[in-house]
Amino acid sequence: MKIVLLGAPGAGKGTQAQKLVEDFGVAHISTGDLLRAAVKAQSKLGVEAKGYMDAGKLVPDRLVIDLVKERLDQDDAKRGFILDGFPRNTAQAEVLDRELDAMGISLDAALLVDVAPEVIINRLSSRRTCRSCGYTAGAGVDVCPRCGGEMYQRDDDKPETIKKRLDTYREQTEPLVDYYGKKGLLKKVDGDRPVDDVYADVKVLLGL
Repeated sequence: MKIVLLGAPGAGKGTQAQKLVEDFGVAHISTGDLLRAAVKAQSKLGVEAKGYMDAGKLVPDRLVIDLVKERLDQDDAKRGFILDGFPRNTAQAEVLDRELDAMGISLDAALLVDVAPEVIINRLSSRRTCRSCGYTAGAGVDVCPRCGGEMYQRDDDKPETIKKRLDTYREQTEPLVDYYGKKGLLKKVDGDRPVDDVYADVKVLLGL
């Protein structure tokens, strides 16, 4: 299983990735996690990435690709991998294709978790997060059931912020749907359903 995971913020990609990881033991490669881990470990790539992040600049594609390649060399990725959060645009996808080709790796699928923008806005804007432990729940939960902390609405979960994030996704990342569609790799699942129903279809689409 070597797949790229596509979908707008809040579509539920991470949840589906986690279920695949638990059931099939593949590597979930989130570029955000990779960057944070590299910075924390103060690796050569991490130190370079931190320089850009501290300056408020985007980490260059070259650096992100190098982190992904390094991660793909680890043992668990040999069993398969899910790329989540990269590529973010067609230019990155083209570079990724070249690098994977050089490593003798070919993608099996690009899985799109498809959810309408208005559903995502409603879903995320009703989310509340615990200030103490990060637990998330729906609106109306004022006290964290896990630790008793205060539940609040993050700025990222406010409707105006979500709309901006969706606009960015539409401009930069949505063209990847066409890119992978033309390569015959696109698999699309309706994400506006219960998690287990979506996952059942994901397994069928991926032939698992």
